[in-house]
Amino acid sequence: MCLPRARRRYSSRACGSAGHRYAAKVAAMPATPDDASVAATPEPTYEQARDELIQIVAQLEAGGTTLEQSLALWQRGEDLASLCERYLDAARARLDAATSSADGGSQAG
Repeated sequence: MCLPRARRRYSSRACGSAGHRYAAKVAAMPATPDDASVAATPEPTYEQARDELIQIVAQLEAGGTTLEQSLALWQRGEDLASLCERYLDAARARLDAATSSADGGSQAG
């Protein structure tokens, strides 16, 4: 049984081959990783993230990629830059803590 024309576009029970083609496309799409598999991926070290970021910048500067590839590279580069910044902020905090405790210890004597 076909649904009324107004609802046909929004229902998986719509008549005609268009719905079947859409279902086939959806079934062929790769599954997105779930949160567990993403969390299981180890975070790169600062040096690994920096080196990958350098490669991405060189690849973007060289050109020859499609728009989609360029956007994906750009997003990965943004993520890596953010990760590197977090590493550097944590290192700065450790240095500040070490120097402030060293300064505090020498002033107390």
